[in-house]
Amino acid sequence: MQPTISIPQHWGYPRFALEQRTQNGIILGFYYYPNGTELAEQCGEGWRYALMPKKNSDELFHFEENQIKPLSPQELFLQIRAEIEFYQQQIATLQQQLVAMTGGFTNA
Repeated sequence: MQPTISIPQHWGYPRFALEQRTQNGIILGFYYYPNGTELAEQCGEGWRYALMPKKNSDELFHFEENQIKPLSPQELFLQIRAEIEFYQQQIATLQQQLVAMTGGFTNA
């Protein structure tokens, strides 16, 4: 079952999604400053996003919706393709280690 997020109608819908890749990083979370609250008065009403700049980073940055730059389809394709190639290399290395450890015996 997919998790569901309910957003009040008067908030408007966020422009970006969880785990979406952007030029700023990967979106890990988002929150809303509703009109009439102290945070909205100080910072402005609207969506804010928490992004991790790199996949294994320990840094987390917060951006307003208008500060986030989406990736072009080509940039997204290249990013995902590079990650696939990285994991394929990791799998090949692990398979070699497994063969070396078992002397070629596999239980597949």
